[in-house]
Amino acid sequence: MITTVTLNAAIDKTYYVQQFASGGVHRVVRQIAEPGGKGNNVAKVAKLLGADVTATGLIGGSSGSFIETQLAARGIRTSFIRVPGESRVCLNIIDEHTGVSTELLEQGPDIAADHVLALKNTLRSLAAESSVVVLSGSLPPGAPAALYADLIGVIQAAGAHAFLDTSGAALSSGLEAQPYFVKPNEQELAAWMGRELASEAAWTEAAAKLAGAGIAQVCVTLGSRGTIAIIDGAAYRVHPPLIQAVNTVGCGDAFVAGMAYAEERGESPLEKLRIATAAAAANAMSDKAGHLDEAVFAAYLPQVQVTAL
Repeated sequence: MITTVTLNAAIDKTYYVQQFASGGVHRVVRQIAEPGGKGNNVAKVAKLLGADVTATGLIGGSSGSFIETQLAARGIRTSFIRVPGESRVCLNIIDEHTGVSTELLEQGPDIAADHVLALKNTLRSLAAESSVVVLSGSLPPGAPAALYADLIGVIQAAGAHAFLDTSGAALSSGLEAQPYFVKPNEQELAAWMGRELASEAAWTEAAAKLAGAGIAQVCVTLGSRGTIAIIDGAAYRVHPPLIQAVNTVGCGDAFVAGMAYAEERGESPLEKLRIATAAAAANAMSDKAGHLDEAVFAAYLPQVQVTAL
């Protein structure tokens, strides 16, 4: 089983408008509402790939009920901790004329020490039944910066692999707990290194430094340019299929879902990277974050190029 953890769950709303401009009045041409937050996006894609998935984390109010109900409707088991207040709404406004996306992200409800304790207890039980536990996204207000590091300790003590996808102080703290897998993008990796990374050699060097800190799988995602990965000490360059993306929101989450799914299946490093990259590309061809068409995924899979460095 794969368990996903979303500490700051959201309803992801996408509004499509014509010629969006700041200060104007716009009629929404069409809209989409999805259960979101990065961990929930991972859960949705992993389930579509064929994994057995349980989603946990923190939710609140009617927005939280929507998130829970919609995940369950997709065949994903849920085991969320309830907190006071409302889970956030993340709004993505897409101008259909230009394709430009504007995002408005709410903060989310505050959490307290008792919520953290309840989550740890729930996660301890779920991790004991899981091969992979994915920790994704930002920390909610009130959460200690070291929370991901603490959760990684809980996961590893239960015998599961901890996957981490976050940024900033949460990433720096989480890395100290030596998760099994991390997926920084180039900006997150540069922030961790404390300097600009302007070449593939620099990205590879930084990825190697992460791997040298005791992390078995490091994947540095470079958007449409693909991925540099170090898996069990071996370095790889991944080139994705050439596509005209419909919506890039959630592509990183789809990549993580692919890696988690392939890890549970015991795939080789090359096949893991192919599956993850094809999942990300298929997500980019959907107007929903955390979604893919299985036929599109299958078509992209043989188009992914993975070479050893």
